[in-house]
Amino acid sequence: MTAAPPSIPREDVEGFAAFGVTAFTTTREAGTFSLSSDAPVGEVTSRWTRLQDDLSDKARRIIIGRQVHGANVLTHRGGWEGFLRTGEADGHVAAERGIILTVSIADCVPVFLAHPSGMVGILHSGWKGTSARIIDAGLKAFARIGFPPDELRVHLGPSICGRCYEVSADVRAELTGQPVNRSGNVDLRSLIAEQASESGVLDVTVSSDCTRCDNDRYFSHRAGDSGRQLGVIVAGII
Repeated sequence: MTAAPPSIPREDVEGFAAFGVTAFTTTREAGTFSLSSDAPVGEVTSRWTRLQDDLSDKARRIIIGRQVHGANVLTHRGGWEGFLRTGEADGHVAAERGIILTVSIADCVPVFLAHPSGMVGILHSGWKGTSARIIDAGLKAFARIGFPPDELRVHLGPSICGRCYEVSADVRAELTGQPVNRSGNVDLRSLIAEQASESGVLDVTVSSDCTRCDNDRYFSHRAGDSGRQLGVIVAGII
């Protein structure tokens, strides 16, 4: 039986389906998924329920962490069902199929990771996470369960682009590792892609979508939005 089309508007990640992996970013049309916004609780909860319904043929477990712009990455296994909000974590790796991983974003970079075996991960990487090299924490989590960086596929999803992302001199210096005396623009996805390549990832792709340029399609903190879209990844149970 063919699965019903998704009810939540989204932008799919190309290239992961060959691994039996579904990965996407929700769009503005889907509404905010923020658990800490002033949006009506019932509306936000109903969106999470729709997300679970959309993916019910693949998994019955869904995870999001309490994001703090850090570099903590949690590894998850099964044995439970339902919705789990963890403690402080900006990244997640599923050590088995059937676990939906999510991060909340609105300019920060959703980093999708997948292995041909179906093991998956997702990271929330803003400037602090990029500076702390959360990508390395994610790669180490995969390595601990037996999957080296050169076997992984990494995709950097919709986020603010380098043309739109101006930061202070201090932040530029921290991100680039070079002396800086003025504010300027930084391309987080380019930096993360370099970090991934330096750590041994051979297959890195980057979305062309910018949350600020394409503000009609995505929420953007820099544009004044309080809404948040989700980065979502899951390997369905075979």
